[in-house]
Amino acid sequence: MTNIKLFQDKKIRSAWNEEEEQWYFSVVDVVEALTDSPNPRQYWRKMKDRDLKEYESYPFGVQLKMPSADGKKYATDCANVKGIFRIIQSIPSPKAEPFKL
Repeated sequence: MTNIKLFQDKKIRSAWNEEEEQWYFSVVDVVEALTDSPNPRQYWRKMKDRDLKEYESYPFGVQLKMPSADGKKYATDCANVKGIFRIIQSIPSPKAEPFKL
């Protein structure tokens, strides 16, 4: 089941993993919501290279096919709640506090 969550008028794509019984969220959508970056994919790529270098692929994330603006589904970096909080902590943004709530 794929769903869209809203955070301060920003869409956050999400998917429920029935087997694990947990939500996964699009990392790029979260980065965009917290940074207002003109290129959130590039921001995330640099962040992975810089901040998450010590992890072989980030252990809290998966790639899921999620719909994009063009209506097609593409493999998207996603993270569970634990992973999203770790990412939020790595982004210097005043928007992070309400997101945590």
